[in-house]
Amino acid sequence: MKFQVTRDVLADAVAWTARTLPGRPAVPALSGILLDALDGGLTLSAFDYDVSARASIEADVAEPGTTLIPGRVLAEITKSLPDQPVQIATSGSEVMLTCGGAEFGLLTMPVEDFPTLPAMPEKAGAVGGGVFAAAVGQVAVAASRDASLPVLTGVRVDIDGDVVSLAATDRYRIAAREFLWSSARPEQRAAVIVPAKVMVEVGRTLRAGEVSIGLGEGIAGFECADRVTTVRLLDDQFKDYRSRLTDDLSIRAGVTVAPFVEAVKRVALVAEHNSAIRLSFTQGQVLIQAGGGEIGRGAEAVAAELDGEDIQIAFQPHYLLDGLAGVETENARLHLASPTRPVLITDDADDPAFRYLVMSLRLG
Repeated sequence: MKFQVTRDVLADAVAWTARTLPGRPAVPALSGILLDALDGGLTLSAFDYDVSARASIEADVAEPGTTLIPGRVLAEITKSLPDQPVQIATSGSEVMLTCGGAEFGLLTMPVEDFPTLPAMPEKAGAVGGGVFAAAVGQVAVAASRDASLPVLTGVRVDIDGDVVSLAATDRYRIAAREFLWSSARPEQRAAVIVPAKVMVEVGRTLRAGEVSIGLGEGIAGFECADRVTTVRLLDDQFKDYRSRLTDDLSIRAGVTVAPFVEAVKRVALVAEHNSAIRLSFTQGQVLIQAGGGEIGRGAEAVAAELDGEDIQIAFQPHYLLDGLAGVETENARLHLASPTRPVLITDDADDPAFRYLVMSLRLG
């Protein structure tokens, strides 16, 4: 194998592929990146039996071939190379990497030990990368980090024709977002759970262009600009969340997101660990309060609209801020029923695309 490639193109492709490398690989081969050089191009692959990544780039291939080399070392080397063309060639049990005056010899691993990557599943539809990334960001914050409950670490993806709904919950909150996409099969109906961590990575790295999403037997795939990620699906035991996201509640408050968020952040500085901030809604304003313990206390009032009775309610600050961060409109609506009931946060639209339900805390 022998080829030449642009330094920036190679470094970007290696970094993107290496992000899926396992921290503790089950077998040594899974710590490697597979380089497959064919006429006119180079494909880089990584796989840990759950998540695979495959990136294709242009390269001047003099001798086609395939080799497997340590992925994390390759990523560190390529990002530090000078801005000059990179030549890579196999020589016995080594891969020789040359760039300007720099030269590295990396020991190869047995190619036959590297597992076969799953193919990209049949395309279900496509959506703009920016829309996809924004929707995943709004929802994934509510996914659990508790590995003992795997289903809660995922994002539920519901497909109904040209409408896609994403949802996640950690039992203390639910975040949901709908968006339109170009369905490959307008009559399609599907519901799967994708690991939230993978969804976030896909959204973060595939913003440019259009993201194609494929669904297969126990697997989902995401493709954009010659980059493909596949992931094993989680068991579908997700709770029925839609009935809990109703905005038909007796009290409705409206706030301008930016000043409200800044005020909550300031007041939360005196909220001790796991203590609440209190919101007191009255006509024309909301009073934000926290503290009263060993650190001190803080309070700030900001403008708010209130439709219904005055109400005081308490939240964990970061849960409240996560919900407000998902609101893309200038104003947000808080739908309330009582101090002990969950609160629904939505964007300022007649039919909100984003909904975030968060549990309140008992007032002390």
